[in-house]
Parts: sequence; C-alpha cells; structure tokens
Amino acid sequence: MNKKIKTEAVDSLFDAVLCLQTREECYSFFEDLCTVNELLSLSQRFEVASMLKKHKTYLEIAEKTGASTATISRVNRSLNYGNDGYDMVFGRMEDHT
Repeated sequence: MNKKIKTEAVDSLFDAVLCLQTREECYSFFEDLCTVNELLSLSQRFEVASMLKKHKTYLEIAEKTGASTATISRVNRSLNYGNDGYDMVFGRMEDHT
C-alpha cells in the first residue's frame, strides 16, 4: 500500500464508499464527488484493466475505450506490479455472477 495516500481523509472516503449499498447510491455519491470527466476516466481505466486481463491488444483496447497507449501502459503496470487490487475486484465480481 502506498503510504502517501493513507491518510485520515482517504480512510474517511473509503468508509463512505463502503456504506454504499446499490448501484443507484453509487451514481448519486460519485456524481456529487467527481466531475463527469473524473468518473469517465476511472471507468475507462477499469474497462482497460478488464480488457488487459482478457489478453486484448493495446490496439483493440484503444479502439474500444478511446484510452491512450500511455493510459493502457499505466493500467498494465498496475496489473503486473501493483497491489493486486484489480485482481481482487475481478475475482469477487466473478464470484457474484
């Protein structure tokens, strides 16, 4: 875990996110919290990660998501050398389908 982001304010934000119970609650909260572009950027990165996990090429990912190769590379680096957060979430999402 990156110690630079572990603050009381970030803990408080994550506690708030953990209180959300439905997709509609997520929409309400995140639309208030984020700009449209911030939310679209987050969702784009998540889609890129999902496509990388399915072994899609950078070209396929860029065409479908509109993500730059720099963004795709950054997400790929997180998948390969990060904190395994994407893998944890993808595993849990598979368990719920």
